Amino acid sequence: MIQIIVGEKGKGKTIHLLQKANESVQNSSGNIIFLDKNYRHMYELNHKIRIINVSEFEMESYKEFLGFIYGIISQDNDISEIFIDGLLNLGQMTLEQTEFAISRIERISEKFNVNFTISISCNKEQLPGSAQKYIIISI
Repeated sequence: MIQIIVGEKGKGKTIHLLQKANESVQNSSGNIIFLDKNYRHMYELNHKIRIINVSEFEMESYKEFLGFIYGIISQDNDISEIFIDGLLNLGQMTLEQTEFAISRIERISEKFNVNFTISISCNKEQLPGSAQKYIIISI
């Protein structure tokens, strides 16, 4: 399953993402991962959630980012949830590339039974049509 939170930069997407991550601790039977650009939100997350500072890994393309997600899953078969705060920034991608990236994340989700909740800095209308069905919050 994929869920997307969209909105302009600074509108509060991260607050919703943090809240959903913390709520997932109560309902999830597996491990929870939170991908961010730094450790700024570490103390806002439940201690059972593993935060990964993606900027430490110096990725240069969205394909490297997708490989990074595969690597995370390959190292832990018990992951049930992955939260991504800022797909465009973390994934080094443009809005045009999100269609491919989200379709690949959808395949990862189905194959490995991992739920993804993703924030994307854009207007709802800017998101490619195939990704529209995953929007749960538009700010």
